[in-house]
Amino acid sequence: MARGVSARRYSAVAILLHWASALGVLVLIGLGLTMTHAGLAPLRQFQLYQWHKSVGITVLALTALRVLWRLTHRPPPHPAGMPARERRAAAAAHHLLYLLLVGLPLTGWAVVSLSPFNIPTVLYGLVPWPHLPLADLVPDPGAAEGLLKRLHALGAWFLAALLAVHVAAALRHHLLLRDDVLRRMLPGRRTLTASPTVEPTR
Repeated sequence: MARGVSARRYSAVAILLHWASALGVLVLIGLGLTMTHAGLAPLRQFQLYQWHKSVGITVLALTALRVLWRLTHRPPPHPAGMPARERRAAAAAHHLLYLLLVGLPLTGWAVVSLSPFNIPTVLYGLVPWPHLPLADLVPDPGAAEGLLKRLHALGAWFLAALLAVHVAAALRHHLLLRDDVLRRMLPGRRTLTASPTVEPTR
């Protein structure tokens, strides 16, 4: 059944949280690559690590808000012509994105908490952030730190690849299929076509 434009667009809050998270993730990827591969001076590298931690905790908070909003506000339905396999793939990709947006900040936080250097985290140079109480819970904190550091790096590469697929899928809908999948997440008032829709799978 066809729906009104308001029912087929994401809410302003959902759009804001989505693009704020997207910006945060892009900043995290850029910071992560720079601070680990650019051969920076120790002081500059330390500063970038602090920024990376600050943005990571921000993305974790934004993701928590996004999950709460999603649980209490129904998203717009899929286009009616979207095959069931594509709807299932889209749902799986979104679930993986949410999992990574929670898991990567948590593993990074755990790495910092297990580090033998015990470097404090001060978000944006203003807010002291505690370590997780992990050092006394694992028999070998150094080994746990190394494992989590590798897991964090692999997860970051996987997130970057998943984001590329996500962007490619959105552009495919917009440029080839010419439906409203991308426009309904863009800021501002957009003209949406009155195409029939089907409810999204959860």
